[in-house]
Amino acid sequence: MKKLALMLLIGMAAMGQQGKFQPLFDGKTLKGWDGDPRLWSVKDGELVGSTDGVKLAHNTFLIYKAEKFSDFVLRAQVKLRNHNSGIQFRSEELPEWVVKGLQADMAQGNWWGSIYDEKGKRGVMVNGWKGKGETVVKPNDWNDIEIYCKGEEIRITLNGLVTAELKDSEKMEGIIALQLHAGPEMEVRFKKIELMKLK
Repeated sequence: MKKLALMLLIGMAAMGQQGKFQPLFDGKTLKGWDGDPRLWSVKDGELVGSTDGVKLAHNTFLIYKAEKFSDFVLRAQVKLRNHNSGIQFRSEELPEWVVKGLQADMAQGNWWGSIYDEKGKRGVMVNGWKGKGETVVKPNDWNDIEIYCKGEEIRITLNGLVTAELKDSEKMEGIIALQLHAGPEMEVRFKKIELMKLK
């Protein structure tokens, strides 16, 4: 009986380890990430992407290189000064810090909480802005983003509100990346980026 109880405790401890959020950003360096060094930096514990003084030929990304992910929950806090950004997930890395795949979209005045197919043919896959994201987004302030992926099930939550749900099996594993959008000079900040794998 004691042996069985001990085995149960060990099993529960192992499950607890699997179910823990792990940081993808250490708050001090860009360790594990790769992007255009002119555009990405760490300031005051925040991961900062800025195109001020730089003209982009195309959208560019900071790519998490350490690992690819399939089933997970990703959480982050995001502050968008202006223009357009997003978090890529289950995506594919292309040359010159370009990324293709699903994106939790965020943009000044629209698209917060939506799912977009970056460099794909499907465009906006779920409009999470109208009647949802627009009601909870905090312009020029920190916003809580959560991306849930389990099999075909995908869900985006913005500041506690589920804004987009999708069933998609086109690509079941891929990279995580952060976007700087071509166009006007812009800035976006990220902090508390953490991920929990789902078994």
